[in-house]
Amino acid sequence: MSSLHDGGLIFIFLASLILILNEKVSSVTPAQAKSKVHIVYLGMRQHHDPELITNTHHEMLTTVLGSEEASVDSMLYSYRHGFSGFAAKLTEAQAQASYLVWFKSYLRLHKLKTTRSWDYLGLSSHSSTNLLHGTNMGDGIIIGLLDSGIWPESEVFSDKGMGQSLLDGKRLGQPLNTTEYLEYLSPRDAVGHGTHTSSIAGGSPVFNSSYYGLGFGTVRGGAPGARLAMYKVCWNLDGGYCSDADILKAFDKAISDGVDVLSVSLGLDGTARFTEIIKPDGILIGSFHAVAQGISVVCAAGNGGPSAQTVENTAPWILTVAASSIDRSFPTPITLGNNRTFLGQAMLIGNHTGFASLVYPDDPHLQSPRALLIPCPALSLRIPPLGRPTFKMDNCLSTSPNDTSVAGKVALCFTSGTFETEFAASFVKEARGLGVIIAENSGDTQASCISDFPCIKVNYETGSQILHYISSTRHPMAKFPSPAVLKPDIAGPGAQILGAVPPSDLKKNTEFDFHSGTSMATPHIAGIVALLKSLHPHWSPAAIKSAIVTTGWTTDPSGEPIFAEGDPTKLADPFDFGGGIVNPNRAADPGLVYDMGTADYIHYLCTLGYNNSAIFQFTKQSIGCPTGKHSILNLNLPSITIPSLQNSTSLTRNVTNVGAVNSTYKASIISPAGITITVKPDTLIFNSTIKTVTFSVTVSSIHQVNTGYSFGSLAWIDGVHAVRSPISVRTMIEESYANDS
Repeated sequence: MSSLHDGGLIFIFLASLILILNEKVSSVTPAQAKSKVHIVYLGMRQHHDPELITNTHHEMLTTVLGSEEASVDSMLYSYRHGFSGFAAKLTEAQAQASYLVWFKSYLRLHKLKTTRSWDYLGLSSHSSTNLLHGTNMGDGIIIGLLDSGIWPESEVFSDKGMGQSLLDGKRLGQPLNTTEYLEYLSPRDAVGHGTHTSSIAGGSPVFNSSYYGLGFGTVRGGAPGARLAMYKVCWNLDGGYCSDADILKAFDKAISDGVDVLSVSLGLDGTARFTEIIKPDGILIGSFHAVAQGISVVCAAGNGGPSAQTVENTAPWILTVAASSIDRSFPTPITLGNNRTFLGQAMLIGNHTGFASLVYPDDPHLQSPRALLIPCPALSLRIPPLGRPTFKMDNCLSTSPNDTSVAGKVALCFTSGTFETEFAASFVKEARGLGVIIAENSGDTQASCISDFPCIKVNYETGSQILHYISSTRHPMAKFPSPAVLKPDIAGPGAQILGAVPPSDLKKNTEFDFHSGTSMATPHIAGIVALLKSLHPHWSPAAIKSAIVTTGWTTDPSGEPIFAEGDPTKLADPFDFGGGIVNPNRAADPGLVYDMGTADYIHYLCTLGYNNSAIFQFTKQSIGCPTGKHSILNLNLPSITIPSLQNSTSLTRNVTNVGAVNSTYKASIISPAGITITVKPDTLIFNSTIKTVTFSVTVSSIHQVNTGYSFGSLAWIDGVHAVRSPISVRTMIEESYANDS
């Protein structure tokens, strides 16, 4: 591991995935090929001396390998700051022969999951009264990011006027000399993801920024006065992969470095959600220890929404972030030959002139009538009739570079997701196509396709209507100008976010680009957490999370309804945005907070069936689970979720006053459909001696059959604050069967 600094930036280089890179780009001996990275997790530290802990790790490994020399050669990392454990290269036989508990890092990989957004959230740099200026822009706070690295020369990371760096380090290294994957054996960013997320979280203002004139304005981070600490855990392998061994070391080092907040735009690659607590990974374990040390951990919820049960990073100690759009879009009208007009989304730059044809790849009856492509932002197309009005999903993915049916034409492509969209556009471009019309899930239509290639995006419904028009018209034409724990916790801007990119990610020498996804929403929340940490340095991670969740906007900041984009589009609910869209200025003064600590999270693990021995691995404390039945409903979350209500159930919460000393709050309840909710007491009184009050909530169902989830809220109101908790309830009636005998 090596590190470096550049003014206000700290960079950490973590290298276990280099083993995987090397296996893919260079030859290895048979003995090396049999060794893979395994992790031994030993829970809380038993000593405060890091060197003593590392010596203990080597002693344990020596008992397995037979010599100290073999132990030194095998060990990759010693986790010795925030918790105890190590990563080592072992054969399967060596791992199985050990008496230790191992989990294999080699196969447990995570994927990387970006300015107007800050003004949209009420943090304009021109206002003198908002949270941004009330905290001196986060000065003195350290934001750590676990990502793909950073490009420190970018103007957005200028440290002018920031004083000395808070940590020491070393300079960036040289490129990793590979032919297949451009990468650096240093914290320098070859992927672009980390540079973009870092600029969102804490980048300095860069005026007159844009992507070829689009999104023109000032690019900056949420806490431009904060320091950034980049822990490089992701490598340029098939788009960016991150191993558990690196992730655990990053958490361990960040705890030692004393960061204030960690932004983690990562998630498991292609695995089932809601299994993280049962099968712990590096993010779950590392975040637990970070939060125990008072570090807020902000993680991406993943990009699988709006489908059900697609949320990642669901542990209650994590602040899990969904992505919302902002009041920026690039609408592109599509006018058909019958004068019917649809709106798509496009980021068309430059001029496109000449004639073009529109084709539907994978159709055996393609025709090639000509269509006029007039200068952006206008495009006219003469579309051939297709023999059927229904579409084939991912039809353009079968396009080959030698596909003459696409060359010189614009392709109509139906895609099933973001990656398929990018592949479809790439394939059409490689086949010398002139552009694409992408029909996809409407939740993705804000995202860009690929750079420097005309791409207009519509949802499936619009695509199907266009296809129906094509099939019913002889010479159609078109013209378009240029689980019991609610997750996610909150939504932040994540669509078409302008941020910095490294030279390896540059297109025509622009320093900025638009990215979309929860990876971009996560550093927005991390930047806001940094500001809140600066304003309230003694608040716990749970208190900060509560302040953010209970003050979120449940309508757009302009008062418009929030929709979850899918097919069909629906009004958003807590499963889409948690507490709502983050409202940083209200979060600075929430009135009341739902606070928690390590003991509360241990109780949560008890409710999941962890025994005392397993919990001891986390804490190294003799805190046992309570006897009898434990209820997860009593976890002091700023939300209430009841996944299986039969008749009636009760739960408790406690709130701590962080507002005026003498305060009185009254309950305001919006009950879900068919559900009755009562709160006792319904009035909370605080004074100089009473700072925390406990209340009970009784929830009853009048339904006689099983139902889906319905939603409501409980708000505590004092005339100034409205401390709102989202409520989600599902009625599940147990079926009874008569005895026929």
